Formats: sequence, C-alpha cells, structure tokens
Amino acid sequence: MKKLFGNTTGLKATQLRNIESLYRHRIPAETVVSLPVLDLLCPMSREINRQIGLLVDRSGKIVFVVIGEHNSILLPDTSDYRTPPGRLKGLRYIHTHLRDEALTQDDLTDLSLLRLDLVAAVTLSDAGVPRQMHLATIAPNASGRTPCQVYPPMDASDPGIHCLEMITAIETELTRISALHDVDPGVERAMLISVTTSSMIKAEASIAELKELARSNDIFVIDTVIQHRKKIDPRFLIGSGKIEELSILAMNKGATLIVFDQELNPSQIKSITDKLDIKVIDRSQLILDIFAQRARTSEGKLQVELAQLKYMLPRLVQRTTALSRLAGGIGGRGPGETKLEIDRRRIRERITRIEKGLQQVKKQRQVEKARRGKKGLPVISIIGYTNAGKSTLLNTLTKSSVAAENRLFATLDPSSRRLKFPQDIEVIITDTVGFIRDLPKELRIAFQATLEELESADLLLHVIDCANPDYASQIKSVNNILEDLDILHIPTIPVLNKKDLVDEETMAAIVKETEGIPISAKNASTLFPLIDKMQSMVLSPPLRPMNRHDATAGS
Repeated sequence: MKKLFGNTTGLKATQLRNIESLYRHRIPAETVVSLPVLDLLCPMSREINRQIGLLVDRSGKIVFVVIGEHNSILLPDTSDYRTPPGRLKGLRYIHTHLRDEALTQDDLTDLSLLRLDLVAAVTLSDAGVPRQMHLATIAPNASGRTPCQVYPPMDASDPGIHCLEMITAIETELTRISALHDVDPGVERAMLISVTTSSMIKAEASIAELKELARSNDIFVIDTVIQHRKKIDPRFLIGSGKIEELSILAMNKGATLIVFDQELNPSQIKSITDKLDIKVIDRSQLILDIFAQRARTSEGKLQVELAQLKYMLPRLVQRTTALSRLAGGIGGRGPGETKLEIDRRRIRERITRIEKGLQQVKKQRQVEKARRGKKGLPVISIIGYTNAGKSTLLNTLTKSSVAAENRLFATLDPSSRRLKFPQDIEVIITDTVGFIRDLPKELRIAFQATLEELESADLLLHVIDCANPDYASQIKSVNNILEDLDILHIPTIPVLNKKDLVDEETMAAIVKETEGIPISAKNASTLFPLIDKMQSMVLSPPLRPMNRHDATAGS
C-alpha cells in the first residue's frame, strides 16, 4: 500500500487503512472527480474531522493521498513532476472542506505556485455527504495577486466540466504566449529579479549588468522585475505575495529560470525554491557558471572548481526523505553517513586537494617572477572592469590575437606578451581577468594566485569604458579590489577606452575628472599618447615609489 502524507497522528489503524484504499481507485481523465471516490472520500473526512486531499495525474491515477487539519492541508513535495514552458504540473488537486466555504487563499496559492492543472474543494454536510464543488484553474492572461479563474459553485456529484478539454485549452494558451518569445530549443529562458532598498537608478544599472551577464552565459532574458522595498525580507528577499506573482509571470512567459541580482544565502534559496516550482539561481552562481564555461587552462579550471565547491558547500540542503538521518545513539551507531554528509565530506576533501594544487601553482609563479626579475624586464598589467576592452588593447598594442568579444568575462585566463617601445625598450604586458561589482568572495579567493600577479607589476593600465554611463561606479569597484589586494600604491594610468562612442564635450569632462588618456582600443593610431606615457613612466626610475619598509631599511 502506498504512503499517506500529512497529519496521521491520532488516527486508528482501521481509519488509516480505509484512507489508504483510495489509492486503488482511478478517476476518469475527463472528470474532475468520480462519484465512487467522492462516496469514500467525504464520509472518511467527516469521520476524522480533517481535510483529505488527492493529487491525481492526467491518466486518472491517484498519486498522493494527503491528510490535513480541520481547516488546511500541507501538500507534499511534487518536484518530480516537471513543468516545461507552456505546460502545467499534470496534477489536479481535489480536497474536502469540512465547512460550507469557498476556496481559500492557500488553495489558490497552491494552484499558482505549484502550477497545478486545477484545484477543487468539495464541501460536506454534517453526515459527510458531498454538497458543492468550488473549482479554480490558472488564468494564462491574468495579472495581479490572484491570477486564477475561479468558477461559480457547482454540484459536486455532477460539475458538468470536461476536465481534460479545459486543461488542454489552458496549456494551448500558455504555449501560445510562450511562443511569442522566439528562443531556440534548449536555451534557458530567464526572468531577472532585483530587490533594492537604494535608488531605482542604481537598481536599473545593476539589472542591466545582470542582463549582460545572462547574455554572456547564452541565456535568453524574457523579462526583468525590480522591486523597491524599505526593508529586505530576510526569508524570501521579496515579499511572499510577490513570490506568487513571480510564479504566474514565469509560467505565462514560459520562463525556465529565475535569476536574482542579489546573492541569496542558503536559507533564502531553500525558502524561495520551496515556493517556486522553477529553477532559481543568484548573481554569484551565474558568474561562477560563466567562469566554468570560459576557463581554458588547467589552473583556471581548478580555480573555478574551487570557487564553485566553496559556494555549494553551505548551500547543500537536504531536500528528500531518502536522505533522512539514521537513528543515533546505542543501536544506531556505525551504519555510516547519510548521502548529504558523504557529499559534504567529498566536497571538503576535493577543496583541500585543489587548494594544495593551487599552492603549487603559486610557487611556480614565484619562480617565474624571480626569473623575470633577473632579466630586468618591467611588467605592465592591464586591469579594469569586465568588457572594458582589456584584451582588445593587448591585441592592438602587441599585434597578438587573444580572444576578445563584446561580452562580459569573454577571457579569464591571463595572457602575457612582449611589447617593444619606440626607444627599443622591452616590457612584458599582461592582460588579467576582468573585475566586476560585488565579485563573489569565493571567486576572489580562488583567483588569489592570479590576482597576486598584479603585485609584481611595475605599472597598471586601468582600462575604463567611458561609453558606459555607469563608468564612475565601475572605477570604484576596480579600486575597491585593488585596495583589498593592497596594490593601490602601484603607479596607474587611467585609459579611457571607446572614445569613438562618446561626444567631444562629454569626453573632455571625463578626461578632466579622471586625468585619463582617451583611446579607441581597436584603432592603433589612437594609442600613441598612451604608448608615450607608458614609455616615459618606464624610463623614470624608480617606477614604483619607495614604501615605508624600504625607507626604513635605507636609513
């Protein structure tokens, strides 16, 4: 016999067996619920004075029997029933109401968040005889906090509705709406969500960057939603009512993914995914995924894997009863670890191995650094916000062909080339990984070995995308990371890229504000002032100013 879900406390064995017998019945696909099932369901519910619910699949098979309280039911996990774009869950929910009441807000919330085919409540007489049926379905074009079609009360024994036709019509409309977005099969269709307590201008700039991150990860963005709140909800980030709206909006637009612009902590991820029947990730996870796709060298792959594992470890959540913890104490010791504990242990072991591997990489870098020091070649590192044009500048300066695309984090692995100045002076010029606002701490730690290369630089070229309206914020983000690395003391040349996309008056104002050199990285003829400045700074020893330690040693 299949398992009963919900509140079985205090029920007699005979009552439990009678309720379990509901699993043996099938409901015709074209009817909401059959009379034989109603004749069993309603008296049982009245006898135990609790609501009883059935989840029925499209074939008419009863897949879940749930026992609730006298006025509510908590539905079990239905995540095994996937909901692709334009489709409903494939489950209809029929349950009893002990009093003569219509569908509750909880019923409509279950309908919308779980994307059920329909929800029906059958009211009972004092003798347990079915009276009326209250029914609701998803309304594909609806908006607002109750995006459901609630039907007038009907005779429970003969509702006069062809269930399968109604569900098919709803899915046809959902598919039509989903098809309005021309997306290749297999491409994720995402809704981007930002929750902010600051100004809407900052929120719009941030979500525009999130949209670029999604594009860089080959995700099609269907819609963006910004919610301004006085205080962030510690559990859901957004309000619980807004979660319901998101679920319907995602279904109506055929979304397969929701991306939050803010980093979600482990408890928020669990709370939100428990409510939303759709994949949910945050900005950090999106960036980690981009890095995982773009890393090419063995070192880069190790760094990304380390970052992903450190991000994942605190977010491993026990989501299934199959992973339930074995009994402890005498008689329960020694059977072994649960799957969840095994996963955590393996992740910690893998983190330890990767960290040892990266320590070895760090030693190799120090050897290479010492070798470069013996040759006496100055090192110039190109830094800047992601997609500011660093790789393009390296290619144009050194006539090389490092991969460069108009997308965020197009290149991750650092590249070094030799550059000869007009006065026959050679330097090593290095392109580094791009920076970004709120770079995930896991990534910053993982790429420490790469970022520490900047410490040996004699000169930094800070490439700034002056065509970006938010360039000032990007400069601040880069400077914050340089401050964390304690390398703000290294001489830096602000390089104002994409001057061809900015009018002369604006460009003059940016030059005055930043004291930078305007260029177009794609156009070699615009780089002469920058090359002259680089050469003059290389020829002006000491290039790097003496720090306090050096001054003390010298005295």
